[in-house]
Amino acid sequence: MDVQASADFPQDDSGYGFDNIADALSISPLLMERYMAAGERVAREAVFGPPALRPAVERFQTPRRGPMVLAPGALDESGLSLTNSMHQRFAFPAAGEYRFVAFLDGNSSQPLHIGFWLDGRLVATSEAAAGLVVDKQLETRTQVARGEHVVSLTFRGFPGGLNARFNYLEIAGPFDSATGASAESKRLVYTCGEHTAACARTIVGNLARRAFRRRVTAEEVDRLTSLAAQVQAGGGGFDEAIATAIQAILVSPYFLFRVERGTYGLASRLSYFLWSSIPDEELLRAAESGKLTQSDVLRAQVRRMLKDPKSSRLAENFAAQWLETRRLDSIQPEVQRFPEFDDYLRVSMRRETELFFDDLVRQDGSVLDFLDGRYTFVNQRLAAFYGIPGVLGPEFRRVDLTGTRRAGVVTQAGVLTVTSYSNRTSPVLRGKWILANLLNASPPAPPPNAPRLDESGSAALSVRQQLEAHRKQPACMGCHASMDPLGFGLENFDAIGKWRDADASGQLPDGRKFQDFAGLEAILRERSPEFVRCLVEKLMIYGLGRGLEGPDRQAAAEIAASGAANGYRFRSLILSIAERAR
Repeated sequence: MDVQASADFPQDDSGYGFDNIADALSISPLLMERYMAAGERVAREAVFGPPALRPAVERFQTPRRGPMVLAPGALDESGLSLTNSMHQRFAFPAAGEYRFVAFLDGNSSQPLHIGFWLDGRLVATSEAAAGLVVDKQLETRTQVARGEHVVSLTFRGFPGGLNARFNYLEIAGPFDSATGASAESKRLVYTCGEHTAACARTIVGNLARRAFRRRVTAEEVDRLTSLAAQVQAGGGGFDEAIATAIQAILVSPYFLFRVERGTYGLASRLSYFLWSSIPDEELLRAAESGKLTQSDVLRAQVRRMLKDPKSSRLAENFAAQWLETRRLDSIQPEVQRFPEFDDYLRVSMRRETELFFDDLVRQDGSVLDFLDGRYTFVNQRLAAFYGIPGVLGPEFRRVDLTGTRRAGVVTQAGVLTVTSYSNRTSPVLRGKWILANLLNASPPAPPPNAPRLDESGSAALSVRQQLEAHRKQPACMGCHASMDPLGFGLENFDAIGKWRDADASGQLPDGRKFQDFAGLEAILRERSPEFVRCLVEKLMIYGLGRGLEGPDRQAAAEIAASGAANGYRFRSLILSIAERAR
């Protein structure tokens, strides 16, 4: 099932930079109501399938943007990389057929070849005659799976600069939404084929064991089967009874809360750490046998879990919070200053960082690549933005950055964008990000009476001059002396991460100077032991779901120091953290 059950939940609070910290979380009456509603929805869809939906129409308008300058040799025949394309993320409420209608305006001296894309796959094409281009120019229908997808409209075969644009996109549907439970859902629920009390007991016992992430007691199964029996006694059928029991399982505190006791607690801690989900059958069996605490068994399970596709959630959840790229979804740079920034570039930026992290996990690379790895992952849109030639198409691929001005995560556009203001770069935000997320040296909050810089861009002094004056104030001197120079080392990248000519020199409090990012990169590499310890502590906080105490910090220091023997391989750090969590 693909049910976005949490879409209606209020946002979780964060602590220590992550939203899975127990002390920061609570269940409000509103959240409990949403849990109840989600439990009922999931249970009924598992047994009866999704409800039939009436078709609805939504219309999206494209912001006006200027022409984009592509890198040499990066002519985009697809049009996906061009700023006169349109990219719209949309959460499709059900699987089924949808109608897509594109509306254009403007004019062209030659016929326009229009492409309609779904998640980077060309679905339909159309042609508009030369001359005045108005009104509806493309209409197509196609089957779409439930969930969020990226819908794109492009002018194909042009390098940009057209005096024509997509004005609106209409999405209507679903017209034939799927009903009835899926065969896979039925197979997982109905593990026995008879509609008997004994079968109901088997069904709820199996599901409760998976949901509670431990062996369930006979008393717990009795309560669930008794609830199912009450439904049947009141006139409900066997399916209705099972759906009610499933709902009860999904709103049980043993499902909603992570209760970590014994080897079952270790299994849950590992699965939520590496998979952001419940343990699978193999991990549960290892916990039930009591062997999971054995070092060789534990290490084998961690290696298996890291190879599993579900470990990509470590990039989506841990890395996106550690590196703060999750905030890209809410970032909106000023269109007038940064006309190249659109939703497709936003999605591409976030995907670059996820793929970089995920590749390092799967290849068991050195975590020092986060500081100065000479490679990254780009599609044509991001490659054109970076000025990397020879990358065509929407698919992401690994590219060598040797000879370019980029290295590591700090020069990835997503990181540079979330550490800027909407209208300009911020050496303060970027310097603070480096200290907090790479060097384990988070600066304290500014004093309540600290003066603010002019962020309008209209001040007579440059940002560098303003910050120089700012640092002369006693209350501001200490923190800004550490933050500002690090941030200035990234001034060659504008507020959305594009290269520009600028003064990127800086001087650290210890007197060391650098002239550009290359110099800053060398200084960061010199501080790699601090970075490794920072990363280990971040992983431990995320994996344990709490802040670190004295013994935890000592363990983190030992794990980080031991990693030097094998080049700080990612997997060895994870294995060491897992063994400490036994």
